Amino acid sequence: MSAARTALSTPDAPAAIGPYSQAITAGDFLFASGQIPLDPATGQLVGGGIAEQTHRVLKNLAAVLAAAGIGFDKVVKTNVYLQDMSDFAAMNEIYGTYFPAPAPARATIQAARLPRDVKVEIDFIAYLK
Repeated sequence: MSAARTALSTPDAPAAIGPYSQAITAGDFLFASGQIPLDPATGQLVGGGIAEQTHRVLKNLAAVLAAAGIGFDKVVKTNVYLQDMSDFAAMNEIYGTYFPAPAPARATIQAARLPRDVKVEIDFIAYLK
């Protein structure tokens, strides 16, 4: 028996702009699509550097979590994609302020290119129980 898949979306995070969902629930898990630093109110990229972009991405992910009725404490795995690995320390400092201990498992990858040439994109898997 397979778990049902249900799309989750919120106007408090940028809308999907292609054939994907902001997030999908499957069984006891929530799988969030990657978020980039778009302001959901304006649809525009936030200005500034890696710090400002990381905050916006994590605020977007917080909105997805809130729509599922959970918080960052339920995130079990993240993937962080950086335009430039030299931004790792600055991203990591901000990232750490959003996740309570124990921090989720994580992979951090320097990507050749990210959507709209942003500096950071993050996705996650969260446990709903």
